[in-house]
Amino acid sequence: MDFNELLSALSLVVFTYDDSPITLLQLLQVPLYIFLAWFIITRVGRLIVKALKRRNVGADAIHLFTRMYFIISIAVLIFTCMEILNIPLTAFAFVSGAIAIGVGFGAQNIINNFISGWILMWERPIRIGDFLEVGEARGVVECINTRSTLIRRNDGVHMLVPNSLLLENTVTNWTLIDKNARTFVRVGVAYGSDVIKVRELIYQVIGERDDILPQPEPSVLFEDFGDNALIFDLIFWVSAVSETDIRRRRSEIRFRMYELFNEHNVVIAYPQRDLHVDGNLTINRSHKS
Repeated sequence: MDFNELLSALSLVVFTYDDSPITLLQLLQVPLYIFLAWFIITRVGRLIVKALKRRNVGADAIHLFTRMYFIISIAVLIFTCMEILNIPLTAFAFVSGAIAIGVGFGAQNIINNFISGWILMWERPIRIGDFLEVGEARGVVECINTRSTLIRRNDGVHMLVPNSLLLENTVTNWTLIDKNARTFVRVGVAYGSDVIKVRELIYQVIGERDDILPQPEPSVLFEDFGDNALIFDLIFWVSAVSETDIRRRRSEIRFRMYELFNEHNVVIAYPQRDLHVDGNLTINRSHKS
């Protein structure tokens, strides 16, 4: 088959739409252009993302840019393919109207979550890497999708939360402004202990650590005269990215408190009960040979 025959074969009209002939060459061009354009789009997207990472742009901003970039690229690609096939946009007026009616009745939640996802990515009340408290669950945001947000809980389990739930309900974001969080360690010492010495030992524990924020200053409060102990609260601020990090630091502080209290003969209290017996109490001992 020579070139003229090939050209004649490619010029074959496959079908006609709105008095516009659609040739075999046009139909073959569409998948070729789609493949080539998608190859270029993905490569350019990766290069831009690498450039943004080198400039230390936040992960949530990169995520938002990636979504917008691909959506705009797909829209341009679709319009280009329609231009190649000489198909006007009015051809989809009826179909788009039917889809809109179907969406209105059957996909309200999907559209709600989709719009909520774009609001989250645009306003950024929740960002990738934030530590959230959603209901009884706590975890770190790993990905914000158009329909749901992926959160990795403290126990390692991944949880998918609908985006609308994050906007319509109360969500505690521990790291929205910064990663600073206040926490406390409570300890009870036995009655009769030197409370001034106890305070000094607790401050010594804090002074030995460099991961406790100096501002606001840590404080030791004589909280209460408990039923079985004198209650002290150590209140301090830390920079942490998760609840696990905070729990680890509290545990290390308790270990050091226990060590110092033993060195200075400070007794950590334990529950005690006084038993009063009315009447006579007889104890019989049986001896076995």
